[in-house]
Amino acid sequence: QVQLVESGGGLVQAGGSLILSCAVSGRTFSSYYMGWFRQAPGKEREFVTAFRWSGGYEYYADSVKGRFTISRDYAKNTVYLQMTSLKPEDTAVYYCAAARWVTIRNGVPVRIADFDSWGQGTQVTVSS
Repeated sequence: QVQLVESGGGLVQAGGSLILSCAVSGRTFSSYYMGWFRQAPGKEREFVTAFRWSGGYEYYADSVKGRFTISRDYAKNTVYLQMTSLKPEDTAVYYCAAARWVTIRNGVPVRIADFDSWGQGTQVTVSS
């Protein structure tokens, strides 16, 4: 099992930027896929972005492409989500997650159930 702890959420104005962090620990995760998901009030949890920790694969939801960037710091075992040009519709609880494999369809992971380790979530609120 992989342990994940998110941080960095907060309140930001539309058009602003925010960086979320996800500290990763636990069993060997070099072959894992690491992802970010979000869940707005009254809505289902949705995929935001993901990559394979060892590199070579990176995926983004269309709604965040060009505005959000996922990255990693190998030395710190940390995954980052850099969010720019934020919109009120980006308001949600953001979750970091890990998967040993992912099911890809139309260029994005489609099975949330593939991700079996989750952080506690961090709130991001974008005001208009």
